Amino acid sequence: MVAVTSAHINHISIGAKDLDESVRFYVEVFGAEVIDTPNFGLPVQWLSIGALQLHISVRQTDPPTYNHFAMVVDDFESVYRTTRDWGGHDGETMGYLLGELPSGQVQLYIRDPAGNLVEVNASDARTLSQEIQRELFRLEDHQPQDASNRKAALFLPGGSRDRR
Repeated sequence: MVAVTSAHINHISIGAKDLDESVRFYVEVFGAEVIDTPNFGLPVQWLSIGALQLHISVRQTDPPTYNHFAMVVDDFESVYRTTRDWGGHDGETMGYLLGELPSGQVQLYIRDPAGNLVEVNASDARTLSQEIQRELFRLEDHQPQDASNRKAALFLPGGSRDRR
């Protein structure tokens, strides 16, 4: 078997019960852009978010409980407040809503209108307001972390959000 050495993720596909509602959510909360979409014979919309695409199609099945994708945003606090006001925060599935990793990076868990689990990341908890910092579940306070655990990072070296 020969390993593929130059692969990257092109898009993520999720289901929605109401296509318009889900598209509006990703456009308003994350600044996604509606892009041309082929006709598949069922309601589908492709969105552009940064260098990746999000494909949304109408499906009447429930989304997986734990499977998720993660997004990085320029204004974490705005997304936090918008999704809180919308009622999309999910503090149960992963055991916390707003977590700080030993590296200082932050994970916020939300549900989109179709119930898909979305993780929103911030690169440095120290840059967040005191209000939000008080709500952080610090993983290191609840689980032992060795040197390797403390080096684990959401952002790969050389990426635009790398803070190592």
